[in-house]
Amino acid sequence: MERVSLEEGLTLSRIAYGMWRIGDDDTSPARVQAKIEACLTQGITTIDQADIYGGYTAEAVLGACLRAAPHLRDKVEIVTKCGIVAPAGRYASRGGKHYDTSAAHIAASIDHSLRDMAIDRIDLLLVHRPDPFMDHHETGGTLDAAVRSGKVRAVGVSNFRPWDFSLLQSAMETPLVTNQIELSLVANESFVNGDVAFLQEHDLLPMAWSPLGGGRLLKNAPEAVGAVLDAVAAANGVDRSAVAVAWLLAHPAGIIPVMGSNDLSRIARFADAAMLAMDRQTWFRLYSAALGREVA
Repeated sequence: MERVSLEEGLTLSRIAYGMWRIGDDDTSPARVQAKIEACLTQGITTIDQADIYGGYTAEAVLGACLRAAPHLRDKVEIVTKCGIVAPAGRYASRGGKHYDTSAAHIAASIDHSLRDMAIDRIDLLLVHRPDPFMDHHETGGTLDAAVRSGKVRAVGVSNFRPWDFSLLQSAMETPLVTNQIELSLVANESFVNGDVAFLQEHDLLPMAWSPLGGGRLLKNAPEAVGAVLDAVAAANGVDRSAVAVAWLLAHPAGIIPVMGSNDLSRIARFADAAMLAMDRQTWFRLYSAALGREVA
């Protein structure tokens, strides 16, 4: 599996394993370890988490695995996110869902994540959503302090538009190293609305959440998209999933798809996408099918 560098000293596997729904399955340490081992066998070493996943339980599920199998910690890079407060888990008594990028909340979230995951450093911390009430000086200074403290190796954002990214970066000494955004054949607007172009301009690698459109590309893809996916898959001896992810991997922006599954047989095939070479013409066949028309 190819590795990519986000900054000096921090490399990720080209495909990441997302644990958004880790709590929907058997959460025993042995089961979680089996999923991680299935990824490691393919060279997939990057694990994507967030404090809010599983109603603020998913990080602790990973932590129970790492306590039972501590040797795994040195084999993986852990990405997590903070900044969303929803009335669940440790925030069950809070009111309505909101964002909190204050210094106090971010610092507390980091400490919670470290404890829950049984680790002493987060490899990459992302601000989960742009906060319309953000004080960029306060948020930026807190992220800088987290890196200086050693609790966090690198920082980035998720779901930010270019102007949100630039605002936060303007108040920071530490470089933001990525933006994790929704990208797939059925969520392709970021290729033309400036999101991907902004990251390319600044030599930053995007991370892509929901690269299979939340599973839509596997079972409920638009007919034209499904037909091209199936044709390319048959020609290459892989499944639809591999083709859809290879479409992202082929893009010159260096996209890092975040793949989520609790099915060990599917996890074991994640790397198929990295072995499928996709030329420009095939890329545009898929893109045009997704648009429902030829490009202008």
